[in-house]
Amino acid sequence: MSETTEQSRTQLPDGGTEGVSTRKATRRGGGDPASRGRTTIADGVVEKIAGLAARDVVGVHAMGSGMSRTFGAVRDRVPGGTKSVTRGVKAEVGEVQTALDLEIVVDYGVSITEVSRDVRENVIAAVERMTGLEVVEVNIAVSDVKLPEDEDEEPESRLQ
Repeated sequence: MSETTEQSRTQLPDGGTEGVSTRKATRRGGGDPASRGRTTIADGVVEKIAGLAARDVVGVHAMGSGMSRTFGAVRDRVPGGTKSVTRGVKAEVGEVQTALDLEIVVDYGVSITEVSRDVRENVIAAVERMTGLEVVEVNIAVSDVKLPEDEDEEPESRLQ
């Protein structure tokens, strides 16, 4: 709280004024409103942001290991099931920093080092812009390469 000094003069019945009285007034809630209180960001929020940012990079075919993608494909087909944007993403979130581990599948023929660099840049930019957290590291594990002749793990539905 901040204090300010207020001065006032008292009007007398005969029209004159009495001396100046001074009192300290307390102003409530001083400071920038944005600095009042604390914001916490859940690990899952950072994981979603990172997962979407990683999938936006050309050359990333999928996220997660073969087993998690298989379970995810089954879950996606269950009525009411939704695609998991956090598949293949693990975040550790502190008060001001976060660290991420990503597991990706790249398309055959792309440069893994370039895709990894682009994923890292895109993820860091998105997470820092949206959360204000400092991204201290983004570890990327390439778990597979999608070959052109490979069938997708998620076949099309027979329903039209």
